[in-house]
Amino acid sequence: MAVKEVERKITKIGNSVGVTIPQEVLNHLKVKQGDAVKFILEKDGSVSIKRPVNMDFLDQEFLEGLEDLFENYDDTLRNLSDR
Repeated sequence: MAVKEVERKITKIGNSVGVTIPQEVLNHLKVKQGDAVKFILEKDGSVSIKRPVNMDFLDQEFLEGLEDLFENYDDTLRNLSDR
């Protein structure tokens, strides 16, 4: 997809200021009202907006499987990481 710019003005919202997010941007991020977004402030002054990574797969069974993996294969994993 080609880079596209969308511009908005900063507006007064109650005692604060804010920027509305156009539906096109929400669709691009695959977020909707009520979802969380993350703002990444770069050293060069730019800002990125991203949706948080979905971690729903980290259920108790998955975490217990990881624990079992590390308990049984810790030495093997350490040797692999040293290569």
